[in-house]
Amino acid sequence: MTKDLLIRDLDTEDLDWIGQSIPVGSTQAEFLRDIVRQARVESFQPSLFDATSKPKTIHGYMPFKFIDLFAGIGGFRSAMTALGGECVFTSEWDKYAVKTYREWYGDDDINTEDIREVDAATAIPDHDILCAGFPCQPFSLAGVSKKNSLGRLHGFEDLDQGNLFFAIMKIVDAKRPPVLMLENVKNLRSHDKGNTWKVIRESIESRGYVVHEKVIDAQAWVPQHRERIFIVCFDSNVFGSKEQIGFEYPEPPTPEAPKLGSILHARAPDRKYMLSDKLWKYLQDYAAKHRAKGNGFGYSRFGKDDVARTMSARYHKDGSEILIKQRGWKNPRRLTPEEALGLMGFQKRYSTLFGHEDGFPQVVSDTQAYRQFGNSVVPLVVEAVGSKVVDAMARVFLRTNTGCLLKGRTVAA
Repeated sequence: MTKDLLIRDLDTEDLDWIGQSIPVGSTQAEFLRDIVRQARVESFQPSLFDATSKPKTIHGYMPFKFIDLFAGIGGFRSAMTALGGECVFTSEWDKYAVKTYREWYGDDDINTEDIREVDAATAIPDHDILCAGFPCQPFSLAGVSKKNSLGRLHGFEDLDQGNLFFAIMKIVDAKRPPVLMLENVKNLRSHDKGNTWKVIRESIESRGYVVHEKVIDAQAWVPQHRERIFIVCFDSNVFGSKEQIGFEYPEPPTPEAPKLGSILHARAPDRKYMLSDKLWKYLQDYAAKHRAKGNGFGYSRFGKDDVARTMSARYHKDGSEILIKQRGWKNPRRLTPEEALGLMGFQKRYSTLFGHEDGFPQVVSDTQAYRQFGNSVVPLVVEAVGSKVVDAMARVFLRTNTGCLLKGRTVAA
């Protein structure tokens, strides 16, 4: 049986250092207490979570746990792992996305059930952060327009997708995670004259969470305009009031957006990515027809010094929203899947965390890869927002007997 270490058990040199270092007017106990407090603070400075440092297999710095719902190809998984998090549950039902996710993250334990049928209390482990880029089609500008034209319901009236938000709320009720990080299209706030956002916000706030939301354009991190709303919610029982939380969204990392040249191949890619004469003529005629009607529909061409439009899940059809100019060719081309990977910000520093030193591999067809990228969140933006969340978590750090960083903590603890 070992005894507790007492002051008198310290080495003579340590005792001498303490005696010489105690400020005038302080007792030995006060001095030692200040040392402990300072050590705790310095141990959780934001620099410890700098993703450019050693890959975060060192979860001991900030051992938070998160779950990845509607995971897609893991934009949240890449970013939150880089910040030191451990993913303890993943949900995704698209078989092609699951194939990519398993290969990229070496994770075979993916729940592929309908998330509405999952018993959260028994199937989902305790966690600190619930991450969810919940399906956006019922709320997106393109999705709403399409559903209106087909005479279909949208928003919360869309029985197939709209009520997936409430599946998240069921998990929140069962597991009470300290933090929620949700992502959706910017149209979420304006959909149905603001009623959709009103329901979402009130549903979260009624459960005792402080809600922050902001539309962020990813063009500060990647060479495309991609506006998405990021909703970050803190359990008031853990973090306190909005003022106590002190959360702020990140500022753009650079004053100037990166350009397409940073992700384009130096040499022309395979000819299969070049538009055929037939398709190029069709796109030109289609654009001319809509211009005559005063509409803005049509293709967009970009060069290496440009910032692209938003890449959508339909990119595989004709690539019309992001066509690349080709020197010496009259026809433009599509992005290659590898370029699309770069356009979405899946950098090699993420892939190396999971053993892929040469970048994340393509394990599905080009068609499926384009769909996956168009539906994905930009991990660089998630990481930037997540780093601010980690800062807020560090300020109320307490490891609990659940094995999670914050779950089980209250403001009074």
